[in-house]
Amino acid sequence: MRRPRLHHALPALATVLCAPMAVIGAAPQAGAVPGDPVRLPVMPSRLASGASCTGDSDTVAEAVPWEQQNLQLTRSRRFATGAGVTVAVVDTGVSLKAPALAGRVTALGGAGNDCVGHGTFVAGLIAAAPMEGTGFSGAARQVQIVAVRGTDERGVASDATVAAGINAAVDAGAKVIAVSPALAQTSSSLRDAVSYAARRDALIVAAAVPDAPGDGTSSAPPPGDYWPAAEAGVLSVVDVDVQGKRPQGAYTARHADLAAPGDGVMSVGPSGRGHFIGSGASFAAGYAAAAAAMVRSAHPGLSAAETARRLITTGYPAGVPRLDPYGALTAVPGASPEGAAQAGDSRPVRLETDEAGARATRRALLSAGVGAGLLLVVTWAAVAVPRGRARGWRPAGNEASPPD
Repeated sequence: MRRPRLHHALPALATVLCAPMAVIGAAPQAGAVPGDPVRLPVMPSRLASGASCTGDSDTVAEAVPWEQQNLQLTRSRRFATGAGVTVAVVDTGVSLKAPALAGRVTALGGAGNDCVGHGTFVAGLIAAAPMEGTGFSGAARQVQIVAVRGTDERGVASDATVAAGINAAVDAGAKVIAVSPALAQTSSSLRDAVSYAARRDALIVAAAVPDAPGDGTSSAPPPGDYWPAAEAGVLSVVDVDVQGKRPQGAYTARHADLAAPGDGVMSVGPSGRGHFIGSGASFAAGYAAAAAAMVRSAHPGLSAAETARRLITTGYPAGVPRLDPYGALTAVPGASPEGAAQAGDSRPVRLETDEAGARATRRALLSAGVGAGLLLVVTWAAVAVPRGRARGWRPAGNEASPPD
């Protein structure tokens, strides 16, 4: 039986915390410093029938994009860059022709060809190498990427294609699996694939909702569940914009574990040095997967469930915790009675009272501002932490990972 998830919503007060951390500017412009905005081509999530494959971008954005400043990746990389961790991208494929990903992608089957470009974009968010002339690079630069086709060549996914992609990713040794498709229905094969990943200690990080329909002005369906993100044991992620808000017209999930930048974010395309811009929960999931890889690199003794719990409980306080890679890397989990964190332990990971934890706490308070921010943090500590303790974070199935 599927265990219930802790319900998260994105209240308006969440913007109090998120807005001060973001560079002033509006998506879909990619420039992160004052001056003329950089206009980039939009990365599609799928291709219409008869449409040509996504080509090169003629524009290289020089500035560090807003989302990477927001996530404080420069500070986070002092602690981990993902070395030793394999991340699978279950998407439209990952192009072997993308210069920023050269030498760091292993493609299964035909996944080395990416006609849509979406999977390459996600892989770039995770692992793109620094390149001269641009401030963009992947969040976890030293991970190894396994490209897995989770859709057809045009970007259309089904429960069967996603399940097969997850199984292949697990068999390839991935410890973090980024899943971009968000399906309106599940199946026994998809549930079995999620359980298989949990048994092999692979953390699935999935888009909680499909990428926004149309041009962002159309109305989205009522809140719903989407799979595999809605399965127990999957870390589900929603996208937020530069102000910490859900984008206009975006799909809404009934439940989500994390929020991360995903509206108007920048990455690479399937060929050439130019950049694209894209919006959707699939890109937010890419950043969360990168953070998970960094945590597993810095703390190899943590299980998949413990890694997920750490990302959730160290997030910036909001209705849906906001991804904080630095906090996740520097926090120290509370010890169990036996002296080690146990998989499935219901107690949340909390920041310790060391200097790193104090800095992370002060950063959240300063971002919130005097008064209103303090009230929000105190309220979150009084309400969200007990709820997190009650929910815990467990892998799919009844199996518990052995203690480290």
